[in-house]
Amino acid sequence: MAKPVTSDMLDPKTPEDVVIQAQAREPVTDPTLGIAVNVNRQGTPRHRLVTIGDSLTQGFQSGAIFNTKLSYPSIISREMGWNQFRYPTYDGPGSGFPLNLEHLVRQIENKLGDTIDWWEFASFLSLVRNYLDEVEDYWERGPGSIPPDPSGKINHNLAVYGWDLRNTLSRTAQTCQRILDENPAKDDYLRQVVEYHNERAAIRVLNTARDIRGNALTPLQAAAALSQVGTTETLDGDGIETLIILIGSNNALGSILTFNVQWTAEGYDEMAINDRYTVWRPIHFKAELDRLVTEVKKIRARHVIWGTVPHVTIAPFARGVNKDTQGNKAQPGSRYFPYYTLPWISAEDFDPNRHPKITGPEARAIDCAIDQYNDYITEVVRQGRTEGRDWYVFETAGLLDRLASRRYLEDPDARPDWWDKVGGQYQLPPALQALSPVPDSRFYRSGPQGRTSGGLFSLDGIHPTTIGYGIMAQELIKIMQLAGVKFYGSDGKTERSGEVKVDFNRLIAEDSLISDPPRSLSNAVSLINMIDKNFNIFSSMLKGSY
Repeated sequence: MAKPVTSDMLDPKTPEDVVIQAQAREPVTDPTLGIAVNVNRQGTPRHRLVTIGDSLTQGFQSGAIFNTKLSYPSIISREMGWNQFRYPTYDGPGSGFPLNLEHLVRQIENKLGDTIDWWEFASFLSLVRNYLDEVEDYWERGPGSIPPDPSGKINHNLAVYGWDLRNTLSRTAQTCQRILDENPAKDDYLRQVVEYHNERAAIRVLNTARDIRGNALTPLQAAAALSQVGTTETLDGDGIETLIILIGSNNALGSILTFNVQWTAEGYDEMAINDRYTVWRPIHFKAELDRLVTEVKKIRARHVIWGTVPHVTIAPFARGVNKDTQGNKAQPGSRYFPYYTLPWISAEDFDPNRHPKITGPEARAIDCAIDQYNDYITEVVRQGRTEGRDWYVFETAGLLDRLASRRYLEDPDARPDWWDKVGGQYQLPPALQALSPVPDSRFYRSGPQGRTSGGLFSLDGIHPTTIGYGIMAQELIKIMQLAGVKFYGSDGKTERSGEVKVDFNRLIAEDSLISDPPRSLSNAVSLINMIDKNFNIFSSMLKGSY
């Protein structure tokens, strides 16, 4: 029996169209929703995989965009034996931008050792400042500031970190370049984060996304252009075999990253205005989604996979504090903590009157709005399949919920009624289960003896590690095989039989946080806190980085 909604679950600032529920929405277990469609499989689409989304699809890790060759779309294309998958790269000092926390931590470790003593503090500040300055100079004034040749080929990974539905519908490389032209970068001695880093990153994704007249295209228009080239046998037919759309996280994630809940109002669909909002009301999300669906229908893709939106409190960036205003421990059985704050603020030190926070009822309201987003996305797939389109649901939200250590795994009483029905705790691949400790969704920590906790989320506490992206790739591959997509060996010709499994042993070797944990991270949280306090990194990064 479903749990009732009680008064302590309600936040008075919640808009009336947000339906508060005592437990999370039940995930979809059948990507087809039980609706069969007939698929025209004539010809071989020229583009086997195209992706549209945000940071999760672009491959953001540890505070930076850098390792795009190990994004989940890149992992999928490798398992497909398709080496033509195109994606942007972000080479340069610091291994990406705005700030690669892992790379910085390793630089500090190399120069100052595993720990920082008080007399080394001045050296620490100088090292970090010089590091940030080098990264900033490269991307604002150096080689990184030069856009890719616009006459190049359109990328297959068209995701841009920080973008929501409206950005994906409206923004182009030209839009981003105009912002850079109107706001020349300044070499600020104190503010060392790359200015307008989101626009700079987006240009590297979209500068080649242009029509035959050279006009800049949105990600959706770029995908449509790719889809018009048809099959390898003919210029007719679907030009894209599988299109993955995983967008919408940034319509709510800003609330938890800034610890400021601002529901949308007038101007939610105008990019010049909507930055002030951190979470979209369901009615506004649906209006944007409807526009997105109209554009997707113009794309000639044989199969389309629509991803749901993850709940905001699953990622360990927002630390749940398990005490009320009087310091009493909260009762078990709720999937929400009384407060959420920055991960480097301990429960003992947390002061709701002094530290950034959102309350449990606020978090519930945001997640309930996301549940409505996901119902809308599911209905899009249902309607599409009813119309004969080969569309599927990818349960991103359900996948992460089943990996939620502090929410469900440590408190069985908080589990929803559907927990066992959908399979309970997500079972990691054998190669990951063999690791010690077994990776989980807690904040990443490591020390002289190796990794001590976490492993599924990178050092920013928001985005997956490489093995985390591998899990996403594995679940999407299952849907693609269900759709009849063929996978080949590394030669691109030998068809693979049976269930296609991601090579997690290879991903473990490629995931430096797993295969070579930083020795100095026994106090990683305090180290990141120190960087943030002295350089105001996170508040600067969060503008357009989630």
